[in-house]
Amino acid sequence: MAENGRLRVGLFGIGLAAYWGQFAGLEDRLKGYVARIAEKIDGPGREVVNFGLVDSADRAYAVGHEARRQNVDLLVIYVTTYALSSTVLPVVRRAGVPVLVLNLQPEAAIDYARFNALGDRTAMTGEWLAYCSACPVPEIANVFARAGIPFHQVTGVLEDDRECWGEIEGWMQAAQTAEALSNLRLGLMGHYYGGMLDIATDLTAVSSVFGTHIEMLEIDELGAIRAEVSKDAVAAKLTAFAEEFDIQPDCTTFELERAARTSAALDMLVERYSLGALAYFYKGSGCEMNQDTITSIILGMSMLTSHGISTAGEYEVKNVLAMKMMDSLGAGGSFTEYYAVDFRDDVVLMGHDGPGHSGIAEGKVKVKPLDVYHGKVGSGLSVEMRVKTGPVTLLSVVECKQHGFKLLFAHGETERGPILEIGNTNSRYRFPIGARAFLNRWNEQAPPHHCAVGLGHVGDRIEKLAKLLRIEAIEVC
Repeated sequence: MAENGRLRVGLFGIGLAAYWGQFAGLEDRLKGYVARIAEKIDGPGREVVNFGLVDSADRAYAVGHEARRQNVDLLVIYVTTYALSSTVLPVVRRAGVPVLVLNLQPEAAIDYARFNALGDRTAMTGEWLAYCSACPVPEIANVFARAGIPFHQVTGVLEDDRECWGEIEGWMQAAQTAEALSNLRLGLMGHYYGGMLDIATDLTAVSSVFGTHIEMLEIDELGAIRAEVSKDAVAAKLTAFAEEFDIQPDCTTFELERAARTSAALDMLVERYSLGALAYFYKGSGCEMNQDTITSIILGMSMLTSHGISTAGEYEVKNVLAMKMMDSLGAGGSFTEYYAVDFRDDVVLMGHDGPGHSGIAEGKVKVKPLDVYHGKVGSGLSVEMRVKTGPVTLLSVVECKQHGFKLLFAHGETERGPILEIGNTNSRYRFPIGARAFLNRWNEQAPPHHCAVGLGHVGDRIEKLAKLLRIEAIEVC
């Protein structure tokens, strides 16, 4: 399983074969538009399979078979001109993947004066047909609805339409995220934090809805790997720590070396099981090796998170999925929760202990020693960071009865101001509806008490991801 596998986009244009012999140059012109679409939707982590024009029932069945053979993950249908729905349905049925319909004209408007000056009514009709993208879309939508096939659409212009192409890029990113989840190997190490009933998760539903593979891991295995880590590997990790973190003067060499050894072992464990995400918790009492491992794990988990392997403490399965989604959408994804409100400034204070995502931090992440891990066993090094000032999105994966899960999100801003400098992630969050309304509306959706935070406002992509997964997305603000 390739966790970072490429998204395979199957693209085809639709038209009507009867037109080609009637209107000179129309077929080649429309094929050129399809090729242009292929260029524009290509991007990092994607492979576009261009099937060309589908203009007859025979061609539709052939392309449907080829789409299955090519193992495409998403079908993009470019409506070039009027086409029969019978040339669309066979492709979609056989491919059996999500569908995006592009209703894009070649230009924003027909040049009426030039068009009417053509003189030749056949040439005029051929020119008109090149702009007929909107014509068959109701027919296609009608057939899809009656066949029980969900589809998504974008309407706009082939060139120089920022809104349109922003929408299309959002669909591509959402599809890449859905594909990343379906190829994800999620490691679960340890056990739940006792008594946190909200984070208990239906793992069958995780695999069913997201396609994610669950790999059960033992803390003992990590401890055994840790015991075999070489001095050179520890030294390399200490160098990496110095580059990535702002290590405070009161961090002892002993604690840094403990953390470096565990970090090196985590890298080996991730490689051994090809993990793309990891949720963990372990009391660490009663076994010296396991306690030594679990109390020195935060720096290594933080590095994994900032390097694309999302990690969540407290065995938070749902939240590590939220973090992975945010990271795949390019927003980062760090573990957080709200714990207090500054009613004078109307901001919510949010943060959490454990790993942080240095990619979304304001400045370098600080490393500080803690004499006690509150609510957990032992002591050791921790990370302290604040999220970069500016727009952010909160995302929670919430279990629900209707679809198994729903995606809950909110847009806000992080701002400068005093935070709690206690060796954890901490930031001040302002929401457009105010702190009181945000908390009430968020809580109404019955989320787990943890969520993921990422940079920027990416709710439109979260909504698209939910549609591709056939689950609900709810925007709080």
